[in-house]
Amino acid sequence: MTVTYLKKATKTPASETGTARKVVDEMLATIEKGGEQAVRDYALKLDKWNGDIVVTEDEIARRTAEIPQSIKDDIDFAAGNVRTFAENQMKSVTNFSYEPIPGLWLGQKLVACETAGCYVPTGRYAHIASAYMSVATAKAAGVNTVIACSTPFRGQGIHPHVLYAMKVAGADIIMTLGGVQAIAAMAFGLFSGKPADIIVGPGNKFVAEAKRTLFGKVGIDVFAGPSEVAVLADDSADPMIVAADLVGQMEHGVESPAWLITSSRRVADEVARIVPELIAELPASAREASVAAWRDYSEIVLCDTREEMVRVSDEYASEHLEVHCGDLDWWLDNLTNYGSLFLGEETNVSFGDKVSGPNHILPTKFAARYSAGLSVHKFLKPLTWQKMNRDGCRTIAPVSARISRLEGMEAHARTSDVRMRKYAPGMNIDLGAPVQD
Repeated sequence: MTVTYLKKATKTPASETGTARKVVDEMLATIEKGGEQAVRDYALKLDKWNGDIVVTEDEIARRTAEIPQSIKDDIDFAAGNVRTFAENQMKSVTNFSYEPIPGLWLGQKLVACETAGCYVPTGRYAHIASAYMSVATAKAAGVNTVIACSTPFRGQGIHPHVLYAMKVAGADIIMTLGGVQAIAAMAFGLFSGKPADIIVGPGNKFVAEAKRTLFGKVGIDVFAGPSEVAVLADDSADPMIVAADLVGQMEHGVESPAWLITSSRRVADEVARIVPELIAELPASAREASVAAWRDYSEIVLCDTREEMVRVSDEYASEHLEVHCGDLDWWLDNLTNYGSLFLGEETNVSFGDKVSGPNHILPTKFAARYSAGLSVHKFLKPLTWQKMNRDGCRTIAPVSARISRLEGMEAHARTSDVRMRKYAPGMNIDLGAPVQD
C-alpha cells in the first residue's frame, strides 16, 4: 500500500502561531492591570469603537427592528435546531447513585458552570451561526449567566443579524467587544461583574492565543486554529461537488487548509482542475483568502485502499470531515479522529455550520485526536459524591488504612484508625504496619 501526495502543503497553521503570542501576552497584562479603561482603549485603537460596551435591551430592540421577518425566521429555525440538538445531548448525561457494598453510596451530580463567555467573531464575515452555536448550547446546559461578545461591525456596533441571533439564543449580557480585549473582559469579569468560568467560540489567531493563555484561570472549549476541511472520496464521488465543498471552507481565511484524500486518480485530477476555476469565480475577499489557502495549506492525497484512507484521515484529525464514498456505514464505524462527520454528498460542512443542529465550534490542529467539539458537556461539571454509614465505614476503612501505609502516608491511615476505634472498638482488624521514620 502506498500514499502519494499529488499536492503537498508548503505551510501548516503552526507556521503563523508564534506571531500572536507576544502581542497577546502584552495585551492581557495591560488589561489585567488597567481594567475596563484598558479595554476601552483597545476597543478604540483596534476597532474604532468608543460607544457603550454593554448593549441595552432598548438598543437591541432598536438595532434589530428592521430585520426582515424572513431573516428572523431563518435564524429562529437554525437556532432552534441547535438548541434541540443540545437538549438531546443533555438527555445523554444524567445524575446517578448506587450502593456498591452495604452502607456505601456513590453518585454523580451534574452541575452547570455559573457563567459562560461566548465569543462571536465579526471580521471578514458576520458569523451569525456562531452566536446560537455557543449561546444556545450553554443555555441548554443550564448555565445561569451567558455573556456574549462580538466586534463592532463597520463602526455601527454589533451586526444586527448577529445581535438578533445572540438574543434569540438566550444571551443574558451582550457586549460590543472584539478580539483579545473581549476575551480578557469576559475572563476578568469586566463590565459585567461576573468573571466567566469558561470561554467558548471561534476567532482569529489572537483570540485563540488569548484563550490558550488564559486556560487554567478559565476553562475553554478547544485549542482552536484556522478552519479545516477534509473530503474522503472514492471513484463514485462527483468531482464538482467535492471541489465546491473544499472551496467552501477555504474562504474562511488564508491559513484554512482543505485536504482531499481519495482512492481515485480520476477524482483527484478533476478536483485539482476544478478548484482553481471555482476560486476564480468568488467575490474578491473570498477569492483572496482561498487562493492562498489552496496554494499554501491544501493537499491532495492518493491512497490505494479505503483502509489507508482511514489511516491518513485519522492522522490529519480534520475539524470537518466529509465522506463521498460508498458503504457509508463502514466509514462511520471505522473513522475515529474528526471534529464533525458529514456522510454522503447530500450533506456538507456548510449545512452543519449554519443550520442542521450539531455544533460547529470544533477542534482543529490535530486536537480531534483527543477532544470533541463544543457541546453541553463542556459547560457541565460531573461532580462526584459519596456517603456511608458505619457498616460501610467498617468495610472501607481498613483497606484505606493498609493502602495508605503501603504508600508511606501515615496521616492518611490514621483517619481510618480513629474511626475504627470509635465504630469497631476491641475488634482485631489489620490496619497495616505504621509508617516508620
